Amino acid sequence: MQRSKKIASVLLSVTMLSGACVAGSSTTAHASGTGAGLAEWALNAYYSGWSYVYGGATPGAVDCSGLIYSYCGGNARGGDSQLYASSESGYISNGIPRVHGLGLHMDGHVGVYIGDGMAVDARNDDEDVCYDTVDYMGWTQWYKVGAIDYIENGWEQFNGDYYYYENGEYIVDTSRTIDGTTYYFDSKGRSSNTPSNPSSSSSSSSSSSSSSTDNSSSSSNSDDSSSENTEAKEEVKEETSTEPALYRNGDEADEIKKIQERLKELGYYNGEVTGKFDDETETAYIQFQQAAGVSVDGISGTDRDILYSEDCPTYADAQAKLAEQSTTYSLGDQSDAVLTIQNRLAILGFFNEIATGYYGDTTVQAVEAFQLANNLEATGIVDQTTYQAMFSATALSNSGYALTTSVGYTGPYAMPATNSFVLQNTQNQDYAHSAAVVAQAANKVTKKALSNTSTDAPTLIRAAVKRNLNVGLWFVVVLAMLSIFGGVFIVKNLKATKKARRTRARSKKSYTRVKTEARYW
Repeated sequence: MQRSKKIASVLLSVTMLSGACVAGSSTTAHASGTGAGLAEWALNAYYSGWSYVYGGATPGAVDCSGLIYSYCGGNARGGDSQLYASSESGYISNGIPRVHGLGLHMDGHVGVYIGDGMAVDARNDDEDVCYDTVDYMGWTQWYKVGAIDYIENGWEQFNGDYYYYENGEYIVDTSRTIDGTTYYFDSKGRSSNTPSNPSSSSSSSSSSSSSSTDNSSSSSNSDDSSSENTEAKEEVKEETSTEPALYRNGDEADEIKKIQERLKELGYYNGEVTGKFDDETETAYIQFQQAAGVSVDGISGTDRDILYSEDCPTYADAQAKLAEQSTTYSLGDQSDAVLTIQNRLAILGFFNEIATGYYGDTTVQAVEAFQLANNLEATGIVDQTTYQAMFSATALSNSGYALTTSVGYTGPYAMPATNSFVLQNTQNQDYAHSAAVVAQAANKVTKKALSNTSTDAPTLIRAAVKRNLNVGLWFVVVLAMLSIFGGVFIVKNLKATKKARRTRARSKKSYTRVKTEARYW
């Protein structure tokens, strides 16, 4: 029965993907790779009875982050990685935006926000994929999944209903006149009727009461102009909707030559202009991203506009700014910067608590562990040296590996296949993973391990001894006390044993003497 259920869910998923491909040319607002698409994907997983499988990311068998990854892929596979790679996030205590398909995060777990206070998550082996209220699980943060697009303005179809978005959220308990037609939206945001043009994003405010005759006539007169504006906007959108190509470690292209030349001109890059996005290029690009104040991921994308601009900060400017600021983060601090540090430490495997933005004892211990692993002085304070090392491409994780993007997968959002059934998802991802790539990553780790000099060993030993000195002294004192008490007990026991032996010997002699005298009396 369970096997038939899984097969049925897989077939339903294939049917859903096929329908999405066919509907790509229709007028519906829903398309693959959107927030509403992710929400529908999660609902389908629940109603189809998908199983929870640790490490799974294919339809029918997913873990919590695999539920999201199976839909949109992306560079981030784990739950904390998805939060860190998000374009926008916030705390649920401050309210959740009215957006379909947001990611939900709590300590060690992620889910998908469906809307109207409901969420879907792949929970555990016993419960599989669940559908509950947000309050039931106690989610702490929401985030926009970095691998998908969220609509800002216009119609969006979800679960058979139509919603209208303004400024990034769907509207509720109101009405709008769109392309000459008035639509009413209930408390859940559902439209009263199907829009005549789902791709339209032009609207005018309207009350729920009936409009006057003058307004009706004026709206009819403005139909032509509004339709012309809509067509003009669509033409502009078609011309400007092409997003720049992404370049990451392992890529090779002519555009990368321009990137290297610009980085060299600004002082970030000292290597040769080869057109290959290697480790040195990635490190230089990360330094540029840190100086420019953009997302630090080592991937060249839309931030190239800043790189090529006249106002782009140079390496010298960035170093001077760091010297002026000399900002440090230590015990007791609380800010968004501390939240970023905690998320980065979680990615590297040093921080296993909920990222709150407060620099507590757990954060201090995580920073100390990171500093020891990366040959830095274990102070527990994030200074500029520690901060630069933490967000560099060569930062070592808790397992001793550098979490860079140097592994060159064959697809845009590739991952190794977990079983013989590999489904090509809505982003046309290729899940092939070559053995040569694995060897390349292993060689890189080995090379870095061999490059460490033996002179670092005394420093690490001194730091470890200093950190554990008090524990060692207490251990010695306790051991000495136990030895003294044990010795006293052994000595007393030996004396008691000897005394008992002498007593038994005297009693035996007295008994023998009395018995002999009685025999011959």
